[in-house]
Amino acid sequence: MVSRLGGLPEAPLPPRPPAMRPSQTELWLGLALTLALLAVRWASAQAPIYVSSWAVRVTKGYQEAERLARKFGFVNLGQIFPDDQYFHLRHRGVAQQSLTPHWGHRLRLKKDPKVRWFEQQTLRRRVKRSLVVPSDPWFSKQWYMNKEIQQDLNILKAWNQGLTGRGVVISILDDGIEKDHPDLWANYDPLASYDFNDYDPDPQPRYTPNDENRHGTRCAGEVSATANNGFCGAGVAFNARIGGVRMLDGAITDIVEAQSLSLQPQHIHIYSASWGPEDDGRTVDGPGLLTQEAFRRGVTKGRQGLGTLFIWASGNGGLHYDNCNCDGYTNSIHTLSVGSTTRQGRVPWYSEACASTFTTTFSSGVVTDPQIVTTDLHHQCTDKHTGTSASAPLAAGMIALALEANPLLTWRDLQHLVVRASRPAQLQAEDWRINGVGRQVSHHYGYGLLDAGLLVDLARVWLPTKPQKKCAIRVVHTPTPILPRMLVRKNVTACSDGSRRRLIRSLEHVQVQLSLSYSRRGDLEIFLTSPMGTRSTLVAIRPLDISGQGYNNWIFMSTHYWDEDPQGLWTLGLENKGYYFNTGTLYYYTLLLYGTAEDMTARPQAPQKVTVPSPSWQDSALSPASSGGGSTATHSSQ
Repeated sequence: MVSRLGGLPEAPLPPRPPAMRPSQTELWLGLALTLALLAVRWASAQAPIYVSSWAVRVTKGYQEAERLARKFGFVNLGQIFPDDQYFHLRHRGVAQQSLTPHWGHRLRLKKDPKVRWFEQQTLRRRVKRSLVVPSDPWFSKQWYMNKEIQQDLNILKAWNQGLTGRGVVISILDDGIEKDHPDLWANYDPLASYDFNDYDPDPQPRYTPNDENRHGTRCAGEVSATANNGFCGAGVAFNARIGGVRMLDGAITDIVEAQSLSLQPQHIHIYSASWGPEDDGRTVDGPGLLTQEAFRRGVTKGRQGLGTLFIWASGNGGLHYDNCNCDGYTNSIHTLSVGSTTRQGRVPWYSEACASTFTTTFSSGVVTDPQIVTTDLHHQCTDKHTGTSASAPLAAGMIALALEANPLLTWRDLQHLVVRASRPAQLQAEDWRINGVGRQVSHHYGYGLLDAGLLVDLARVWLPTKPQKKCAIRVVHTPTPILPRMLVRKNVTACSDGSRRRLIRSLEHVQVQLSLSYSRRGDLEIFLTSPMGTRSTLVAIRPLDISGQGYNNWIFMSTHYWDEDPQGLWTLGLENKGYYFNTGTLYYYTLLLYGTAEDMTARPQAPQKVTVPSPSWQDSALSPASSGGGSTATHSSQ
C-alpha cells in the first residue's frame, strides 16, 4: 500500500536525533491527566453561573412587588411583561456572578405567601448567527473554505447554521496521528484509535529524521483541527471527535487492513483513507477477502445498522496515466471515492480519471499553487499538504457536518446526497457530459465540487432511501475472440421479481465483471453505454501497463448512471488503442446493476423548506437497518 500524498518531493529536513517512544506507563499517565483536566474544564464550562437578578411572580401586581423589594432589600426594576404579575428584582448586595445560588434569598422568597414563583437568573450562552469565521491565525491561508475564492467548498454556510461536527467520530487510517498535537488533543478520541502495526492502543507516529510518518497527522488536522484556539487553522468539522489508526508503518496484510476497517464500528461513524495499491500505471489490485468482508460488515452492521462511511482518496497516478478503476478500494460500491482539483479549477497533474469517482474537493497542482493548511508533526503546522490525500479528509469533514445535521442517514443516503450536492462549478475538463437524468458528470471530477452548504441543507430534509437491490445479468460466458473494436450488446428486461414487479427503477452503482486475456493489457480501452445514452469509460489506455495477464474476474464500477432507468439496451465496448497485432479473448462478462425500486428522479432536486417528520420506522422498508444494507436479488437474463 502507498500513501496518496502528492506534490513534488520536498527537500529533506536536517537530521534529527532519533525520538524515544515513551513507555506505556508514561503514556497512560499522561492520557489520564489530560482526560482529568478535560473533565474539570468541561464541568466548569457546563456549570450554571448565577447573577444578581431574580424573576418573581406575585399575586397583587406592582404594589406587592414593591413591598417585597423593600422587605428583602431588592430593587424593583419593573414588570417583565406589560400588565402582568412577573417582575424583575435585583439585589445590590449579591455577587454579579456566582457558581452557587444565593440560598438566603431563596429561603426568604419561598416562605413569603404572596410569592407564587421565583427564579434566580443564570447566564445563558447564546451566539450571534452571523457568519462564523474562526480566529485561528492561519485561517486566512485556508483559501478553500474562507471565501477567498468565489466558489469554494461553502463550509462557512454550514458553520453558520451551527454545524461543526459535534457528536460525529472520524478515524484516520494511516501511519498514526500525533494525539498530543495542540490542534488535535482536545478532539482526540482514544476509542477511535489503535496501532495495528505494533498492536497497542497508542497511535502516536514513529518519528524519523525525514518525518515520513507525518501523513496521518496532516489528514487528521484537515478534518478536526480545533478552532479559535489561537493556533494554526481550523478543521472542516472542528468539533468532531478524531481518532487515528496506525497501520501503514509496518507489514501490511489483509488482516491488518480488515482489522483497521473494523475498529469500533458502533463508535466510529466515518473512516478516512488516503492510500491504496501502487499508483504506477501498471498495477491492478484491490482488497483481499477479509478486507472485502470488513467493508460488507461495515455497511450492513456499522453505526447500528445505518452503515459505516468509508471515504477514499482516488489516487495520485496521473503522471503514469493510471486509472482508479484498476484500484479495488476506490471502485468498491462501499467506498466514496474523492478526486482533486486546483484552486483555479484545473485537473492536477497527479489526478487519475475514472468512472468510480463520486465527487471532488480542493488540493494543489503545480509547485507554485497554494496547498492545504493542516497540522504537522512535532506540534507544528504546515501549508504544504497536497495530493488526493488532502482531498479525501476534506470530504470526510463535510460528511461529518451532514451527519450532525441528520444522524439517521445511511451509507447509501450519503452517496445520494453527495451526488446531488456536487456541482461542476468552475472545474475545467474536456469530458463533462450530461447523463440520462440531466446531471453533469466527468471522469476527472465525478459530479463536481462538493458543496458543504448544499450537502447539509439536503441532509436535513432527506427521507431514507428504500432498500438496495442487485440485479446480475450474465452476458458472455463462453470464450469469444476480442476484435480490434468490439461491441457486446444486451437488452435488460429481467430486473424484476416473480410477479414482474421491477426491482430497480433508479440505478446507483453499475459494475462490469470481466475475465479476459490480452496481449498488452494497457492498450485495451473498455467502455459501457447505458440505455439512456450515457457512455462511461471503465478503463482508458494505460501506456505503462504491458502485462499480458489481462483481467481475471476484475470488477469495474461506474457512478455515472446514478438515478437512470436500467431497462433497455446496454452496450459494452472493447477497443484496441495500441499495437494493431494485439489479441485477446473475452471469457466472462456479467453486468451488475444496483439501485432501488423508487423513482429517485421524482424527488426534489433542491432542498425544500419542509419540516422533517419524526421517524417512526413502522415500515420495515424504511427502517435504518434495512435502508442501509437492504436485500439482494440476483437474476440471470435469458
